[in-house]
Amino acid sequence: MPKQKLNKKTFSFIDLFAGIGGFRLALEDFGGTCVFSSEWDKNSQDIYSKNFSELPDGDITKIKEKDIPEHDILCAGFPCQAFSISGKRLGFKDIRGSLFFDVARIAKHHKPDILFLENVKNFAKHDNGNTLKAVLNVLDDIGYKPFFKILKSSDYGLSQARERIYIVAFKKSLGVNSFKFPNQTDEIKIVNDILENEQIVPKECYINRSDIDIYGNEKGVKNPRKPLQIGKLNKGGQGERVYSIYASGITLSAYGGGAASKTGAYFIDGKVRKLTPRECARMQGFPENFILPQNRNIAYKQFGDSVSVPVLKAIFAKIIKKYPKLKNKRKLSSINKKTIQLKQVNLI
Repeated sequence: MPKQKLNKKTFSFIDLFAGIGGFRLALEDFGGTCVFSSEWDKNSQDIYSKNFSELPDGDITKIKEKDIPEHDILCAGFPCQAFSISGKRLGFKDIRGSLFFDVARIAKHHKPDILFLENVKNFAKHDNGNTLKAVLNVLDDIGYKPFFKILKSSDYGLSQARERIYIVAFKKSLGVNSFKFPNQTDEIKIVNDILENEQIVPKECYINRSDIDIYGNEKGVKNPRKPLQIGKLNKGGQGERVYSIYASGITLSAYGGGAASKTGAYFIDGKVRKLTPRECARMQGFPENFILPQNRNIAYKQFGDSVSVPVLKAIFAKIIKKYPKLKNKRKLSSINKKTIQLKQVNLI
């Protein structure tokens, strides 16, 4: 990827394990400049290129840290990998062979002010919590003060009960000794809020089977931030559960089986169907003008792997509040001021 010309009035960041650009959307909305991106998957590279007019570099394990531009913030939705931790404290040298090592080696070399990381919820419990402990130890070893919390996307204005762990690490020299993640917002969205017009839903999304059993009452949803199962296909295993559109949707997934794999099944206008790619994009907080893959299955995988953009924005607003240097450098565009909703993410 060609190096970007940095606007000195704003802050710079890099986008590692970039996927289709969720981190980039969030930080650019605050006026940041992406100076480097890396993503090994060719399909994700293609969509990233179509939306940001830049082709990300490939496999980060093959890119030398000295070839990456200097930056203020390192963003990474790095994959979860097991570490060999038996009886070890796991310092920097002990994580070689894991993809987190590439995040650590780049941070150790460039020493950006902030690391902004995301991973699956179970990362916190992986190997009885030892994997997370190892990551935190490494961040400490290379000079960072880390903070982490599991947040749910439906608490931040999305119609998806997606839980992920977020890690924010400040360079120790900044003197940041505490960090509070954002509280849930007042905004609540349900699946019905993100549905497309029935006339443009591909017929492949509809599930026509004789073993569908709709048994639930959709009225009087007690907690719209949580999914509500109202039926099943077959025995109701993975990918065979039917949910109400008057509550939050289930977590989008890049994998899984069953007739409703990756999106889940919903009872809509008397029919059962999967979500469309555009509906999945909305569930992750991507803008309406975001270019989608033509292949539906590729789109499902990409949004199942992606990050929830409004959650990142909410966290980043708290980062700015904690670290005035970024607040002074950022330059919000007039177009994006309304979308950030600073009051809702507790910046004010």
